[in-house]
Amino acid sequence: MASIFSRIASGEIPSYKVAEDENFFAFLDISPLAPGHTLVIPKKETDYIFDLDENTHQELWTFARRVAAALRKSVPCLRIGVAVIGLEVPHAHIHLVPLNSMDDINFSRPKLKLPAEQMEKLAKAITANFV
Repeated sequence: MASIFSRIASGEIPSYKVAEDENFFAFLDISPLAPGHTLVIPKKETDYIFDLDENTHQELWTFARRVAAALRKSVPCLRIGVAVIGLEVPHAHIHLVPLNSMDDINFSRPKLKLPAEQMEKLAKAITANFV
């Protein structure tokens, strides 16, 4: 059975997409730590990020870097934090989280629930800054 992230990347499950190419997909986390919290995934379903072949692994990080640059232009923050945890969904993914303090990337904090209009506005802004 396909992971929830594979189903999102294929369009089977709706998402707030911010960037996509033939191999990778980025979308807003629906339970973000901070507004703009984005997930970056390879379209090829692989459970563990370090099981990706070397080329795909490097290309994933290059794609994530481009998404992070667009995110930083779109959301007021000091930096974009990065986390790879990989326990919650069996599909390799990178968390990109806008940071203004160290606590902004504390995964034990309660997650935010942002209105759909705000999520759509964030996704459009990030997409517009993605190059």
